[in-house]
Amino acid sequence: MIKEEELNYEKGHLRETKQWLEDAASVQGEEEQKLLDKIGKLKKASKGKYNEELETEEKIYNIVHKNVEKYRESIEQPYFARIDFREYRKKEEVFYIGKFGLGDMTKGEELVIDWRAPIADLYYSGTQGDAYYRAPAGVIQGNLSLKRKFLFEDGDIKDIFDEGINEIILKNAMDDSGDNALIDEFLKINLEQSTGRKLKEVVATIQKEQNDIIRAEKNAPIIVQGSAGSGKTTVALHRLAYLLYRYKDKLSGQDILVIAPNKLFLDYISEVLPTLGVGEVLQKTFEDFAQDFLKLKGKVYSKDKKLQQVLESEDTEEVKYITNSSKVKGSMVFKAILDRFLLILERESADIKDIKIQGFTVFEEKEIKRLYVKDMKHMPINRRKDEIKRYFLLKLNEKLMKVIEKIDFQYEYQISRIKKQMDDCQERREKLIEIYDERDKFKNKIRTEGRSEFDAYFDNWKGIDTKDLYRRLFTEEGLFDELTDSVVPKKLWDYISDKLQKDDEEGVLDSDDIAAMLYLKLMVEGVPEDKKYKHIVIDEAQDYSPLQMCVASMLALGNSMTIVGDIGQGIYYYKGIDQWEKLIEDVFNGECSYIPLTQSYRSTIEIINFANKVLKKQKNNLKPATPVLRHGEEPKVIQYEDNKEFAQQADAIVEKVLESGKNSVAIIGRTFEECKKIRDIMKKNSKHQWTLIKEADKNIKLDKIIIPSYLTKGLEFDCSIVFNCNDEIYGDSELNKKLLYVVLTRALHYQYVFYNGNVSNLLE
Repeated sequence: MIKEEELNYEKGHLRETKQWLEDAASVQGEEEQKLLDKIGKLKKASKGKYNEELETEEKIYNIVHKNVEKYRESIEQPYFARIDFREYRKKEEVFYIGKFGLGDMTKGEELVIDWRAPIADLYYSGTQGDAYYRAPAGVIQGNLSLKRKFLFEDGDIKDIFDEGINEIILKNAMDDSGDNALIDEFLKINLEQSTGRKLKEVVATIQKEQNDIIRAEKNAPIIVQGSAGSGKTTVALHRLAYLLYRYKDKLSGQDILVIAPNKLFLDYISEVLPTLGVGEVLQKTFEDFAQDFLKLKGKVYSKDKKLQQVLESEDTEEVKYITNSSKVKGSMVFKAILDRFLLILERESADIKDIKIQGFTVFEEKEIKRLYVKDMKHMPINRRKDEIKRYFLLKLNEKLMKVIEKIDFQYEYQISRIKKQMDDCQERREKLIEIYDERDKFKNKIRTEGRSEFDAYFDNWKGIDTKDLYRRLFTEEGLFDELTDSVVPKKLWDYISDKLQKDDEEGVLDSDDIAAMLYLKLMVEGVPEDKKYKHIVIDEAQDYSPLQMCVASMLALGNSMTIVGDIGQGIYYYKGIDQWEKLIEDVFNGECSYIPLTQSYRSTIEIINFANKVLKKQKNNLKPATPVLRHGEEPKVIQYEDNKEFAQQADAIVEKVLESGKNSVAIIGRTFEECKKIRDIMKKNSKHQWTLIKEADKNIKLDKIIIPSYLTKGLEFDCSIVFNCNDEIYGDSELNKKLLYVVLTRALHYQYVFYNGNVSNLLE
C-alpha cells in the first residue's frame, strides 16, 4: 500500500480501538459501581469486624478500579507504535505498543502490548529482518518486518513513520567523528516541541542505548555517565517503571527509594512515575531521608546553601575551611576514621559485667563476653546486643525459677533455725509468718521485676545516641591522634569541632554531618535485610560524597542501584565525585557496571557545540556530548551597557520565544545574590512578571523565571538567558567551568549569553 492508504488503515484501526476502550470503560465502570455498593453494605453489616467476603470484594474492586482508570486514560492515545513480527515457524502477528497493556478479557486477547513487555523490546532495539527478544521462556527468534511510529494530534493519528523509510540523513551537518549523522524524523519532531512545567514520560521515543539501561538486570549496581541532555534522569525513572513491571510479584513501589538533589528537582520529576502507572515510590533528598531515618530535628544546612556561601563569600580563608571540611567529612578517609572510632566503641562495649537480678547472677560475664566478642563478631555492635538479649530471653524464665529456688532454700534454712531455737509460742508463730511474708514478697519481686531489671541491663549497655556519639568523636580528649593518624590537619579538625558545637547551639544540622551520623547508626545498629530497599536510584550522583554513596549502598539490598550523573556537571567540586572508576573500586569493590550516554537529545547542534567548548576546558577525560541532528539558531553572545538595556533585550527575547510557539524562558545568574539583583532590575525595567527561584522552593513554574546557576541542574527551558558572563564573574576556575557548562546546557531551542565589560575567557 502507498503511505496514504496505510495512514487511512491506521486511522480506522485507531477508531475501532477507541470504541472498544469506551465500551470496556463503560462496562467496567458499571462493575466498579456495583462493587462499591456491595462493599458499602458489607462494611455496614460487619460493624468494623473482620469480614473475609469484604476483604475479597475490596481486592476485586481495586483491580477493576485500576482497569477503569487505565482504559479512560488510554482513550486519547491507546498506543504509539506497531511492530509486525513472525516468530520462527509461526504466522506473522501485528502488535500495537502503548503505555499500558490493554486486554479484552472476554476474548482473552491483548489489544495493546505494554511498552515494558519482553516483545516490545523489538520496537526499541530490534532491526528489520532477523530479530529476537528475550522472554521468560527463553530467547524468541523470528523476523521483524515492520516498525511503525505514530504521531498523534488532538486524539487522532496525524502521520506514520516506518523504520527504513522515514530515516533520513541530513547531510548538511557532521558530527565530531566526521560521519554523517543519522536520525529518524519522528524523534526530530518530538524534540522540537516546547518543554513543559514538569519532566515528561518518553515511552514513544526511548532510544536503543537508553533502552539497554532501562531493561538491564536489577541485581547489580549500574553507573550511568550521561552527558547533559542525554535523558539520564528520564531513563532512571523509566527503568523503575520497567523493574516494577518485570518483577511485579517481588517488587512494589514501597521497596524503592529515589534520591534527588533538591526539592525543586523532586517537583520537576514528580509526574513521570504516576503517568507511567507507578505510585508509592519514596522520592526524597538525601538530607531529608537521612534526617527522617535518624529522627533528628533541626534546620538543615544543605549542600546548595553551602555552595551558595562558597560562591558568594569574600572571605577566602573561611571558604577554604568550608570546602576542606566538607571534602574531609565526605571522604573514604573519614570513613576509615569512623571505622577506627567504631573499634573503640566495640572495645568499650566489651567491658561486660554479670547480669544480676536482685543481687543474684542469672547470666555470667564470661558467657556474655564470649557471645559478644567471638560468636557474634560479624554483626553490628547493637545487633549483637539485641541477639544476645533475644537468646537470653529464651532462658530467662528458667533462670528466674532457679533464683526462686535459691530464695526458697535460703528462707528454708532460716525457718528451720527458728523452729529449732524457739518453742512453739505466739512469738515464734509471728516470727515465722514475718519470714514467710518476706520470702513470698522477695519471690514475687523476682517474678514481677526480674524482666525489667533484665531489660534495664541491655538498655544501659546498648544506650548509644548517634548524635552524641558523633559529637564525642570531635570533643573527647586524645581521640584526634588515635583516630586521624595525622591525615587531617589539627587546625581543620578543630574548625570542624567548633562548627559542630555552634551548629548544635543554633539547632542546625550540616548535611555532611548527617551523612556521617547515618553511617555510624547503620554500623552500630545495622539494617535488617527486610528493612532495606530493593532498589535505589540516585540522580545527579556526581554531587554526592563517596561517604554518602557508601551509606546509600548499605541501604540497598544486594547493592541493587541505578546511579546516574555527569562528572562534567560536578559543581560541588570540594566534596563530590570526580572519577567514577574510584567510586566503583572504593564503594562497590569493582562489582559495578559503567555505561556512558554521550548522545544529547535536549539541545540543538549549535547549543551543544557551544557548551562543549567549556566542557573541553575542564580537567576530565569526558567525551563531549554528541547532539542529535536538530539545527537551530547559533547561541548569541551580546554585550550590554547597562541594566535597562539588558531588561529591554530580555523582553524582546521573550516576545520572540512566545511568537515561535514556545513559552519557558529562564534568566540564569551565577549566585542567588546576583539573582536578587536581576529580580530588582526586571521589576523596574521589564514589562513581564518574573519569578525568583530559591533553594527551598518545592515547586516551579518555568514560564519566566530567574534562577541561580546551581539550581538549574536537571531542568530544561525553551530559552535560557545567561546574565553577565564576563571575565570577573565567570573567571578561569574549575568551579566556573562546571557551573557555566551546566548553565549552557539547559536550553532546548534558544540561548543568549549577555556580558558587561569583557566576555569570559571560558567562551573563547
